Amino acid sequence: QLETLEQEEQECLELRPHPTEKSTHMVSHQHGMTVTKTLQQGEAEPQCQSFSYSQAELRGLLLEGASLLLLRVLARRHTVPPGLVFPTINTKGHLCTSSY
Repeated sequence: QLETLEQEEQECLELRPHPTEKSTHMVSHQHGMTVTKTLQQGEAEPQCQSFSYSQAELRGLLLEGASLLLLRVLARRHTVPPGLVFPTINTKGHLCTSSY
């Protein structure tokens, strides 16, 4: 059984005159997972948002790394089981579903 304990993503856009930095930090804890999104545009104060999800909401959660592994397994088997749907977290940090 694989489980994501912590994940960090960073994205930097060198747009003039205001470069933009986005980061997402996800950390698993006893009661579920906390997702913190940070956005900094130019010299402005960073904007932070945090979301928490319970263990029940995250049952079967498939994050980016696990999704990549799953795609490789499916490609190797040349088949996708019907109705393959997993909870995931979108780019805004909200819980959603991913269908294959």
